[in-house]
Amino acid sequence: MTTIAITIAIILALVLVLILALIARMFRKVGPNQALIIYGLGGTHIVTGGGRLVIPMLQSARELSLELMSFDVSPERDLYTTQGVAVNVEAVAQIKVKNDPTSIKTAAEQFLTKSPQERESLIRLVMEGHLRGIIGQLTVEQIVKEPEMVSDRVRANVAEDLSKMGLEIVSFTIKEVRDENEYIANMGKPDIARIQKEANIAAAEAARDTAIRQAETAREAAVAQALAQQETVIAQTASEARQAEARRDLELKKAEYLAAVKKQQAIADKTYDIQANVMQQQVVAEQVRVQRIEREEQIKVQEAEIARRERELQATVLKAAEAERQRIQLLAEAERQRQILEALGRAEAARTQGQAEAEVARVKGQAQAEVIRATGEAEAEIIKAKGTSEAEAMRLKAEAFQGYNEAAILDKIITNLPEMLAKMSQPLSQVDRITVISTGDGANGSGVNQVMQDLARMVAIAPTLVESLTGMKIAELLERVPGLREHVERSAELQAISPDQDGTGAKGS
Repeated sequence: MTTIAITIAIILALVLVLILALIARMFRKVGPNQALIIYGLGGTHIVTGGGRLVIPMLQSARELSLELMSFDVSPERDLYTTQGVAVNVEAVAQIKVKNDPTSIKTAAEQFLTKSPQERESLIRLVMEGHLRGIIGQLTVEQIVKEPEMVSDRVRANVAEDLSKMGLEIVSFTIKEVRDENEYIANMGKPDIARIQKEANIAAAEAARDTAIRQAETAREAAVAQALAQQETVIAQTASEARQAEARRDLELKKAEYLAAVKKQQAIADKTYDIQANVMQQQVVAEQVRVQRIEREEQIKVQEAEIARRERELQATVLKAAEAERQRIQLLAEAERQRQILEALGRAEAARTQGQAEAEVARVKGQAQAEVIRATGEAEAEIIKAKGTSEAEAMRLKAEAFQGYNEAAILDKIITNLPEMLAKMSQPLSQVDRITVISTGDGANGSGVNQVMQDLARMVAIAPTLVESLTGMKIAELLERVPGLREHVERSAELQAISPDQDGTGAKGS
């Protein structure tokens, strides 16, 4: 059993090693300067700076270089400028594949099966074509003096075409510009002649300035020499004057020293006299001090005697006075305590009075609230009674209307007749002033009588107006409705007992 197990383990190990070897062989990896293009099963895949398994017989893989490509751009034929001058331009271009997957896939479509020489040849043709077009738009002076401008134009024009191939231009530099007609060599001769002329002029001006400067220097040297001699004389004169001043100062110093010596001698003599007087004054002061000390001792003896007498007075008179003072203080303290107690009593009485007044106010407020509540209840009862009476009147009126249809019509007519008459006379009430002009000879009398007659006619025609509108005669209705008088009297009684709108009286009929 052990041998079989070992054999199985060895076989499994060999199988595992073979699987790992197969996987290692299938795994393809590239560096950061390369792109791995995997195509076949699953489409096209791009891997940069990494690795991936490539399944044999189902997938294939190729490597595409992403490194910078540098090559010379030097057209074999001359390039003609806008002036018609033939020039030979040599440049250096730096090209590389863009790093995004789309550009790498585009470059793989264009260059994957081509060698580096073929790839470079294709790119060079594109660069030379664009360079030829740009040179044809410029002058020789612009090409020679502004190479950076030429390079920028080439990069701008060729970028689109290179992008279609998945490439980008990193740099484009003009190396050399030549021509066989020596146009470029002669182009600088005017500047050279001008520079030589300016150099000769500058040399002549320099020689002239040198001569002028030498003359000025000689003149300045002569002036300086004269000034130096003049300053020498002035210095000698000043030296002699300073020597005379020094001799004068010496004599003055000698005189000052002699005067000071004599002054010091006089001061010394006076100082001796003053010192003698001072010593005499000190002796007198010492005598006065001795006398002062004697007087101080006498004063001390007198003060001791006074203190003794004071103690005697304290023992006899002051003790009694102190006892009286303490008694007066005790009486004053008792009076102060009494006043404090009285003040506290008054405060307590005021507090008690305030509490009593507050209680009275509370009771008064409760009473007022009770009165207000009772008033409200009474008003509510009045309103309730009023509503009940009005409801009863309306109920009786409704019963009368149901029982006596013609009576209801008559009641409505009679009830609304005053309001109708008021509405008819309302325009007249709006008149502020009436001016009546009467001649006295009218058939109806004066103007005032005419106005009154008109009002009377308006009132008289009201029943007729009602009869014409309703088609019913009021007199016939009065005769045809039995018990109408009793109904009217009963309604009047109900109106008399019902309260008015203010709840303080009865409404008359």
